[in-house]
Amino acid sequence: MPSESDKWGWEHVSVFGGFDRGSGTKRWKCNHCNLRYNGSYSRVRAHLLGFSGVGVKSCPAIDRSLREAFQILEEERLARKKKRISGSRKHVSHVRTPQSSHVWKTISKDDVDDMVARFVYASGLDVSIVNSPYFNEMVKAVAAFGSGYEPPSIDKLCDSILSKEKGKIEKCIALVRESWPHTGCTILCVGHLDGPHDCPHINIFVSSPRGLIFLKAVDADNCDEADTVFTNVLSDVIVEVGSDNVLQIISHIDHACKSSKSFILSKFPHIFWSPCISHSILMLMEEIAELEFIKPVLLCARGIEQYIMMYQHAFPCILTPNRKESSDPFSAKFAPSYCVVKRIFQLKQVLREVVVSEEWKQWKHSIPDNIVVVESSILGDEFWSKAHLMLQLYEPFIRLLSVLDIDKSAMGDVYDWRVQALEAVRNQEYDGSALNELEVLIENRWDVLFSPLQAAGYMVNPRYFGRGQARDKTIMRGWKTTLEKFECDSAARRVLREQLSSYWRLEGSLGEEDAVDSRNKMDPVAWWENFGFEMPSLQTLAIKVLSQVSTAGICQEVSPGDYFSCQGASNNFGVERLKDLVFVRNNLKLLAHKNGSSSSSCGLRNGTVSSPSEVKTWDCAHLDQTKLIVSLHDEF
Repeated sequence: MPSESDKWGWEHVSVFGGFDRGSGTKRWKCNHCNLRYNGSYSRVRAHLLGFSGVGVKSCPAIDRSLREAFQILEEERLARKKKRISGSRKHVSHVRTPQSSHVWKTISKDDVDDMVARFVYASGLDVSIVNSPYFNEMVKAVAAFGSGYEPPSIDKLCDSILSKEKGKIEKCIALVRESWPHTGCTILCVGHLDGPHDCPHINIFVSSPRGLIFLKAVDADNCDEADTVFTNVLSDVIVEVGSDNVLQIISHIDHACKSSKSFILSKFPHIFWSPCISHSILMLMEEIAELEFIKPVLLCARGIEQYIMMYQHAFPCILTPNRKESSDPFSAKFAPSYCVVKRIFQLKQVLREVVVSEEWKQWKHSIPDNIVVVESSILGDEFWSKAHLMLQLYEPFIRLLSVLDIDKSAMGDVYDWRVQALEAVRNQEYDGSALNELEVLIENRWDVLFSPLQAAGYMVNPRYFGRGQARDKTIMRGWKTTLEKFECDSAARRVLREQLSSYWRLEGSLGEEDAVDSRNKMDPVAWWENFGFEMPSLQTLAIKVLSQVSTAGICQEVSPGDYFSCQGASNNFGVERLKDLVFVRNNLKLLAHKNGSSSSSCGLRNGTVSSPSEVKTWDCAHLDQTKLIVSLHDEF
């Protein structure tokens, strides 16, 4: 009998209890329309799918696209049920007993674990594969089928099964595509260099509120032709997605295809070409780290880390390593200067105890260097005070990076961060010249690093209503640029400006009590969908602007290294099938990440920022590698 977990509809209702034990009848309420019914799963299914004749109404809160998604889930459930029935019959009468030297009736779990490990080791697979939801689904399915299961042939894997999996993904993507005319979308281009000649490999994604999808990979065999190849493919992608649906392109390709921008913008003048905000913030943070009054703190922290690593190598048990408490990789990747100072600051008390210990006194006489400066920095107060000041200065940057790393829009939030960053600078205990230098650096980088869409998002995001946007020249320039790209007709732009004034004056539905009360409580896009109906032109623009992401960092879950393993399969798959394999693999990884199954999540991704005062043990991944002593910066 199928398990309740296979019945997807229960996830969309709230069960209050049951009666008539054994009948499956329950009391439940629909999470979408709040209607209450008594009945079994067949009634839940009928309510969600719109079936009639079973004593329940069709759910009025479910739109066509969501109902189609439910229909796909139901088709898959019925297919699994049919397969179980068919498989059980085959198992009874047609299963051929495999010839094997193993006695399967007496095999233990340890024996099975050993075989799984042997397969992973011998195939050169990443051991983290055991965290994959698809690996666990596979293991459970094989166990449910029984000892008579035989894996598919390589020909079947490379042909019919791959085609079937691609078809399933394309069905899911079709539901995402339907939302693009309403919300708009962002094309994301993430690249890296391959091979001995540093030819670019570029992954192209499309992001919208309904989901992030992988479209295709671009490879250039000849570096001289890379720009042309990428430009042509990107142009084709825009046409495929629908040029009217594309609001912006975010490119994170440092070493290649720089000339594509001018061609694309001339061919599609309404599209924005925006920088990756995560990368932009990193650049700004590293520029701040190089300022004369900040740099000494960073150099001192690196010096302390260098000697502590040397000491740990000699006395590995003094600082007990704790992998669970190690610095998260997101912080180390996007903010290396901040990361090294934070790591030292977290060990303040531990380090002070170490440098007065007998072991330290004995050890320091065995090294040729003079470490008096390091000891005085650890035992004194000046370094710790300046380090704390630096961490406070960087806190708004780290908070923004944590927001950008999740698969959500941050339009408006990014510009608000600029305001917070300037306030954080002005609140620090720096002298006038240092404060002025920081302010000038942030202000000068703003126009270079940020798209006008960020200013437009700050303008129409209801969370930032009444922040004096009309008096800010940078915001108004960004708003003007956005209007000119979004609408080529001056009369249409005039309507948008008039409706913006009505928005500021709280006219019509935007000034109603519910609308005002919900500004900070609702998602900005949902707010405009609910309250902007009297200003349709501005509503359309606001929904599209606020639906866009600001970074290509959300694509990093698809590791560049995966493509190389796909290339190794090209002899079996062929060129076209290899493209299908890359398409299927990357979209399955994105799906697992969206469902919260990614094993690489970290504290910053969940929106938390570690307090500078927290003391954690040293990360043994840093301490056990003496080669890092030469250059800590290169490691990050």
